[in-house]
Amino acid sequence: MRTRPLIIALLALAPVVPARAQAAATGAKVAVSGHVYLDRDGRPGRGSADDGVADVAVSNGTHIVRTDAQGRFRIDADPGGHVFVIKPAGHRFVAAADGLPAFWRKVPEAGIVDLDFGLAGGARPGGATSGSGADDVQVLLFTDPQVKDERDIDYYRRDIVAPIVGRHPAALGVSLGDLVDDEVQLYPALNAVTVQLGVPWFHVPGNHDVDPGSTTDAGSLASWSATYGPDTYAVEEGDAAFVFLDDVIVQRGQGQGYIGGLREDQFQFLARYLAQLPRERLLVLGMHIPVFDAGGRETFRAADRARLFALLKDRPHVLLLSGHSHVQQHYWHAARDGWQGAAPLHEYNVGAACGAFWSGAPDAQGIPDATMADGTPNGYAVLSVGGGGGYSLAYHPARAPVDRPAFTQAIALHAPRALRRGAYPAWGVFANVFMGDADTRVEYRVDGGPWKPMRRVERTDPRLLVENVADDLATTLRGFDRSPEAVPSTHLWRGALPTDLSAGEHRVEVRALDRWKGETAASTTYSLQDAAP
Repeated sequence: MRTRPLIIALLALAPVVPARAQAAATGAKVAVSGHVYLDRDGRPGRGSADDGVADVAVSNGTHIVRTDAQGRFRIDADPGGHVFVIKPAGHRFVAAADGLPAFWRKVPEAGIVDLDFGLAGGARPGGATSGSGADDVQVLLFTDPQVKDERDIDYYRRDIVAPIVGRHPAALGVSLGDLVDDEVQLYPALNAVTVQLGVPWFHVPGNHDVDPGSTTDAGSLASWSATYGPDTYAVEEGDAAFVFLDDVIVQRGQGQGYIGGLREDQFQFLARYLAQLPRERLLVLGMHIPVFDAGGRETFRAADRARLFALLKDRPHVLLLSGHSHVQQHYWHAARDGWQGAAPLHEYNVGAACGAFWSGAPDAQGIPDATMADGTPNGYAVLSVGGGGGYSLAYHPARAPVDRPAFTQAIALHAPRALRRGAYPAWGVFANVFMGDADTRVEYRVDGGPWKPMRRVERTDPRLLVENVADDLATTLRGFDRSPEAVPSTHLWRGALPTDLSAGEHRVEVRALDRWKGETAASTTYSLQDAAP
């Protein structure tokens, strides 16, 4: 049975002290009470016909309470902190004045406080329902828009957002950090673009979202929290539970000035939330910094990873989402990483919306190429949540070009245009399978012949090397910022091109078996030419 979804409305918004500052707060708590109610008349404030809604979770960022049969709740909170609703599946927040979900409120400095949360009837965008057990729920996954000025915001609008406005079936979206490039005053302008997608949008802070000049972790997200509220919270949608976590620990004067990790208050919140979450439900953790270490050094605190894994190890359906790296990769945590679960723990490190920081030669529309250093085009991903803890993932390059036959939504090919007939077959076709990993099967064939396996190689994508050389040889700048230096890709395959065929053009087809989408394919051509000694 499909029930009509409800919309959760938080009636007022105000700046809030970030949770990392709350964690260091001392002194008396503020007693917060209130109601969660069904708003039947659509007017602000609780009317006489607005019944309370039972069993809705409300949190102060550490503890969680639930409303009683009349929709009432009471919770103690830090002065200047926040109280928020954990959105239950089948419900939806209405938008605040800035278009973002109104799910949090500032806690005043003193007194007994009443915070009423209203629920109003209404359908999810697109008319679909969002209750548990309904159709698969789709979630838009963005990371690292990393805008530094109005020009970058315009790129973000035209390249990422505008092409899918009104064309996606998602129930909600999330941006996994680095919304801006240290320019926190751009939050309102960026939000004005994102909300055009017409779905509740949630945010995770990144290392470039901390207040410039902040020297300690506590209080470093003041600007963030004034706009986006809590930095650690939960949202339920369909058959999944999402926990969004700030995992950037600011440590000025050490290394890069930050490291991945979690705070004590976050562990407390997560432990208490998981204690009341059905074990079989899909749990999705969204963060900015990857949980796996990168570059041969500790980039996520080992002790925090071990503690997180201990909380997750007995849950059969867990997905980690991260950003930050400006490449795309799948990482499967195993015993070598300290993971003790029954099956490897999947972390999907999502490709950046800005790609390589909005760099590269611009196209005819004036938008930079933005290819990432591993050869992945900039873009976004979609998570589809099914029943029984299942999920699928797909990556969508921004404005995927249809005029390049060697480029599809899933695969980009590179091959030489001409080879000498009879030459030693030392040249190959390269396939960058954007969602591929070590288990992906990739094959190729020439002129409709038998399919042959391609070999996975961890090397630089020749497509990006071409851009690097073009930038090097150009006597004038090809764009505002040149493309990044190519780095080895984790999802690149090679197949040798035969040179013993007839002179002329030959067609190369490549197919990859995506673990979620099934077979994906791309094609290109090369020619064999006779040459005299």
